[in-house]
Amino acid sequence: MNGDAASALGTVEPAQKTAMHESTKQMVRRLAAHCNTFRGSIPRMAISQILSTLIPLAVLVVAMFATVKTAYWATLLMAIPAGGLLVRAFIIQHDCGHGSFFGSRTWNDFVGRCMSVLTMAPYGLWKREHAVHHASSGNLDRRGAGDIDTLTVREYQALSNFGKFRYRFYRNPLFLFAFGVPAYFLIVQRLPWFHALKPAEAFKSVMGLNIGLALFYGPLIYAFGVTDVLSVVVPMVVVASAAGGWLFFIQHQFEDTIWEKADGWDFQVAALMGSSFYDLPKVLNWFTGNIGLHHIHHLNSMIPNYRLQACLNASPELKSINRLTIMQSLHCANLKLWDENRRRLIRFDEIQAA
Repeated sequence: MNGDAASALGTVEPAQKTAMHESTKQMVRRLAAHCNTFRGSIPRMAISQILSTLIPLAVLVVAMFATVKTAYWATLLMAIPAGGLLVRAFIIQHDCGHGSFFGSRTWNDFVGRCMSVLTMAPYGLWKREHAVHHASSGNLDRRGAGDIDTLTVREYQALSNFGKFRYRFYRNPLFLFAFGVPAYFLIVQRLPWFHALKPAEAFKSVMGLNIGLALFYGPLIYAFGVTDVLSVVVPMVVVASAAGGWLFFIQHQFEDTIWEKADGWDFQVAALMGSSFYDLPKVLNWFTGNIGLHHIHHLNSMIPNYRLQACLNASPELKSINRLTIMQSLHCANLKLWDENRRRLIRFDEIQAA
């Protein structure tokens, strides 16, 4: 079923709707079986990905420190590819959290925690919250864990004027990606509050990373000073978090995504049909660890990122589901609300028609 068919579900007769749902389920089950053949780690590919991420990142960071006092414009330019490498490091951490990067839980947890010192995302916290995201993605009754906050048209219309202003402000792309996501990575994730985990679990994960950050960056601050370290690290993290935030947004916030009430929600259908295939140029796929193939990742999170492309290449059918180009994705930034009647995301100016 393509996006147009998904949008049409709200207008067809009940019998036809049931038939369409069953047809979709059969397709999803078939593709899930295909994806399952690509699960499992390949150690040499995992190690190669770590080395191809950390070595160029280290070279760039050294060059950034070398130019921070004499040519800061060059430092800022280098923050762009360095930020891209941090995104790649985060995808490694992300796969470790899923238990797919290596076959060993011990190695997954060790590498994931090491990467978290670079990404500034607490490993245990992200591992648990992201698992909840996968278990509830597309479920209207279980929103709020690891999601971009999304209201239905009815929920938005029931808000006070201030509530509507607050939601509009939050969903503004400039605020969300230039300020909100970077602030979340740099500040909120340093605090053991405001998270979905139990306070004790969140405290252990967040404060554990804070100690790790102090041990890692302390010697750098001693050698170069606080100002120079911040001048190098903050631009990298801002680039990485803004780019990563956009990727996370576009993975589920597109017009023909699907949301269902709990009684009609199906895990595999929501995973495949509610996630996008962000068809990026090869160089961007490399920096982002193929996470644009998100429909495959949600259908089977045990496929490591370095096997996603092979899974896609082996199934032409997967290439046609929820495909978005970069130009098409830019329009998704204007989508703000889920219309339960038309079964698609809409812009604010479409509310009256809803």
